[in-house]
Amino acid sequence: MKIYINGKFYEKRDAKISVFDHGLLYGDGVFEGIRVYDRLVFKLKEHIDRLYESAHSIMLKIPLPKEEFIRQIIRTLKENNLRDAYLRVIVTRGAGDLGLDPRKCIGNETVIIIADKIALYPPKLYREGMNIITVSTTRNAHEALNPQIKSLNYLNNIMAKIEATNSGYEEALMLNDQGYVAECTGDNIFIVKKGELYTPPECMGALSGVTRETVLGIAGRMGIVKHEHVFTRHELYIADECFLTGTAAEIIPVVKVDGRLIGTGKPGRLTLKLMKRFHELTKKEGTRY
Repeated sequence: MKIYINGKFYEKRDAKISVFDHGLLYGDGVFEGIRVYDRLVFKLKEHIDRLYESAHSIMLKIPLPKEEFIRQIIRTLKENNLRDAYLRVIVTRGAGDLGLDPRKCIGNETVIIIADKIALYPPKLYREGMNIITVSTTRNAHEALNPQIKSLNYLNNIMAKIEATNSGYEEALMLNDQGYVAECTGDNIFIVKKGELYTPPECMGALSGVTRETVLGIAGRMGIVKHEHVFTRHELYIADECFLTGTAAEIIPVVKVDGRLIGTGKPGRLTLKLMKRFHELTKKEGTRY
């Protein structure tokens, strides 16, 4: 594995950053996860746009223009000779001192690109559906750390994930501070009721997921009525279908939430159709290298 750090490639064992890097010390940075399918980088522009938006929001200057960043991503993929991959793109504020003040970060920001493979959930769960549980850890409030910022500070999600794994579940459902459904620890959530599609709006604590937006677009082209609408766990429990979306997860059915069967307790008809359309799209849409 060759890892890109600030314009150079390093073997995995030699890929290092300063222990004074603000990304390590305080989670002061932003990241993106990007998928590659048969040398086709899926929704690369959308991911890069979101990376720069997150950086702008925390007043972090990315030292590369977008076009150059994309070139370095392609360069990293070629260097690793990967046909299918998961990319982790990271930008931190760089090395500073032990204080919080970002003005103490001298020199350039740290840019890291890692290309590897990922299998977030076992294949069986894509066929049979997964069980999830609601946890007590609520989604970050917008006035604290806006969930739209894909920052390196993922402790909110990690604490929810720990609750889930301690209870024997692969994934956790997170509510916002008002008790409405927000998202899962690493995925957006959708439900289907009477043939119509619902997902929480971004203002409820849901990240503007690239796969989420892709699914909404697919649904629109299929003529499915779709809603970005608030809902509670009650609406989730009585839904006909449920599924999660994310770059690493893609689309995965959910068949039980908090011990309650969703619909028939099997992956739903509409969910399976959307999964099929999504995988077809990954074969033809993206940046070729």
